Amino acid sequence: MVAMPLFGLKKGGKTMRKYLYSENGFVEKAEWKPNCWVNVECPDDSDFQFLTQELKVPESFLEDIADTDERPRTETEGNWLLTILRIPMQSNQHGIPFITVPIGIITNNDIIVSVCYHHTELIPDFIQHTRRKGIVVNNKLTLILRIIYSSAVWFLKYLKQINNDVATAEKELEKSIRNEDLLQLMKLQKTLVYFNTSIRGNEVMIGRLKNIFQDTDYLDLELLEDVVIELKQAYNTVNIYSDILTGTMDAFASIISNNVNAIMKRMTSLSITLMIPTLIASFYGMNVDIHLEGFPHAFVFIVLLSAILSAVTFILVQKDQMVLKIRVGYRHQYFNTFADTVLYLGIVIPIEAPI
Repeated sequence: MVAMPLFGLKKGGKTMRKYLYSENGFVEKAEWKPNCWVNVECPDDSDFQFLTQELKVPESFLEDIADTDERPRTETEGNWLLTILRIPMQSNQHGIPFITVPIGIITNNDIIVSVCYHHTELIPDFIQHTRRKGIVVNNKLTLILRIIYSSAVWFLKYLKQINNDVATAEKELEKSIRNEDLLQLMKLQKTLVYFNTSIRGNEVMIGRLKNIFQDTDYLDLELLEDVVIELKQAYNTVNIYSDILTGTMDAFASIISNNVNAIMKRMTSLSITLMIPTLIASFYGMNVDIHLEGFPHAFVFIVLLSAILSAVTFILVQKDQMVLKIRVGYRHQYFNTFADTVLYLGIVIPIEAPI
């Protein structure tokens, strides 16, 4: 069994290093020794010096991990192997609830180092999980696979929260369609895109790690299968939630379009109705003989004529709209009845295709 200590979380500006050895779960020790896992979160200058000078970790690996857009991949330099994964975390950036960040696992013959430039809940939860279950992590590949498995678990956990947020936004939109709720759905959609690409990248890493360690005693096929199953479940879940969210946003977009069309119909009816008195009034603004100068009630007559014509026009417009609604409803009912009849009788309608 390989002793595997953990290095370094920071609190209050001070470096707090924990050396955890894998026995029945990770057990904390007082000092660092060779053949250990060195975990660094949010490294500072002292951490960088410790990794590059004492452990001789290649500086290029640390620079690659610092890139927030780095995709999951592997890279070798001498006896060193760099494995970059993407893990989920909560975020407060512009209202986006969750994002994914890179974590690099650097391995050598007797050294395992993991570096992440963000503080996440995944690593502390992973350590507590190994303690509760009494899990023994006896080699570097097992550690990498279990971290990938833990990332899939956290993807699923955050996806449940996203699903709850979508349900809450839907309830608010059913009451009143507000821009804030629509923007929230758009941000959740962006999070699902991040999750989708990250999970697919981690899945690709499984195949690469299998090829790298296939001729060693590190490969645990049962653990590998469990990791693949968990990643597939996370990938399928994110696709389902993404499809549901896309359908929801399309539905609300259709509702907004229908509301705009209804408003435009009312405005059109009002414009046509007001056009009649405007047209009549314009006639009396012309410099022509209108033959009503001597009529004592000419003004009242013109007002009544305008009102009557406007009322008739309004009634005719409303009647046309009602007829259109009845025709559309009748066609919809006819096609539904026709389709039900075809399905009930088992009628097959041939469609001639061009030769």
